[in-house]
Amino acid sequence: MSEVLLKVPDAALERGRMMIERARWGATKFQKLDRAATMRIVNAVAAAAHAKAQTYAEWAVRETGMGVVADKRMKNEACSKGLVELYAQEDFVSPRIDAGRKIVELQRPAGVLFALIPVTNPVATIYFKTLLALMTRNAIILSPHPGAKACCADAARSLMEAAKVAGAPDGIIQVLEEPNIPLIEKLMSDERIDLVIATGGPSVVKASYRSGNPALGVGPGNAPVLVDDSADLKLAAKRIVQSKAFDNSILCTNESVVLAFSTIADSLLAAMKAEGAHICSPEETEKLRKLLFTEHGFNTAMIGKDASIIASAAGFAVPKAKILVTPVTLIQPEEKLVREKLCPVLGFARVTHIDQAISAARSMMRLSGQGHSAAIHSKNEVNIMGFAAALPALRLAVNVGCSLGASGYETNLGPAMTIGTGFAGGSALSENLTPHHLVQVARIAYNKASSEAFGNFAGLDPLHLPKAAKSPVILAASTSDVDELRRELRKIILEELNAVLAA
Repeated sequence: MSEVLLKVPDAALERGRMMIERARWGATKFQKLDRAATMRIVNAVAAAAHAKAQTYAEWAVRETGMGVVADKRMKNEACSKGLVELYAQEDFVSPRIDAGRKIVELQRPAGVLFALIPVTNPVATIYFKTLLALMTRNAIILSPHPGAKACCADAARSLMEAAKVAGAPDGIIQVLEEPNIPLIEKLMSDERIDLVIATGGPSVVKASYRSGNPALGVGPGNAPVLVDDSADLKLAAKRIVQSKAFDNSILCTNESVVLAFSTIADSLLAAMKAEGAHICSPEETEKLRKLLFTEHGFNTAMIGKDASIIASAAGFAVPKAKILVTPVTLIQPEEKLVREKLCPVLGFARVTHIDQAISAARSMMRLSGQGHSAAIHSKNEVNIMGFAAALPALRLAVNVGCSLGASGYETNLGPAMTIGTGFAGGSALSENLTPHHLVQVARIAYNKASSEAFGNFAGLDPLHLPKAAKSPVILAASTSDVDELRRELRKIILEELNAVLAA
């Protein structure tokens, strides 16, 4: 690609840099708010997000051509009020006192977050990352995928307005309305960015780690799901089909291949068929293999499409199918249908025992999915433990659909739209992203000797310390005057820059 095409327009870059500076000012003010003021902002933004869950679900499907409106609405609701209700009793603002250990913990926000938003789950991820940022008093700049920029920008503006009305400092929620790769890479690497949160394809995540700034990224999924001879087959079939069909399988935690014990495989297939799965013939399976995988990789035009649309594109008709099941015999990376598929096409293979299931699962995860997710339908604790211990997966969803189980919405894992893959997956994050990852702790640690008394910190607020604990009044007033002068100068500079860019 030519240097001219890669060049970022000066005006766009300047706007981006101004956004970062505005976010820094906003973050500084935000971090001076107490928990009550913080939660007023959080609750107002969550309510605004929830109120437009249906609107943005429809918009996202219309703009991206991916997914199911009803399922996107559910994700939008879960990532708005549902998320805030989950963490309502947790405090990410106030000091924590551990008198037994003689330690006081002061919670310290990251500052300015730069958040990459995927095309597959655009608005839900906007909601999710914004609310996590607000709970922890961080400012956030949202960078949507170009394929979902319109719905993301509108959703972000809606959240900005709600935050402003609730008393939020200016600049704590912003969005890149015209994102492009060169601009994103330049802004990600700006030294004023405190943390990059990357959700998207491998190239995006790798770029975040090359930015030079701290980054929390994710890796691709490719979840094997084991069904053994102790499982409730009707329940397992229902859960697998519903999970694979959910939002047309664009969550990275969706099932990729079922590994069924051979003694129950036929019964499981019959139960899946009863739940709306179409079991493909060898000819149909070959047609899907050719459609979904090209010499350049997965056919992205099929991401998030209905099963009937995919079947039609492959050359056969199944108008009422929820998912397409493709039986395979070779469980190795060379078999394309055991790779990650962000669409309602599910591989199916027979295994004779737990050791073969483990070998098959490890084989399919060699190419992609390491550190991500797996699932098992079983009542056999030995098989469950053995599967979890042997696989390079950091979350094993048991007797639940993998899509919403591994992502934390139907288990007690942290509900998340960002799934860490740890060392195995090349990520600094090994868990589902939660507010705890966006705040760090400064610790006051006393001498542990019993002869040294621990101080009385009860009721002390670091944001509003008594006068005696502050610097001399003259120095404080002088510092305040300088800060005010700096604010005025910045305001004047911004006004001048805006005038130049608008010209």
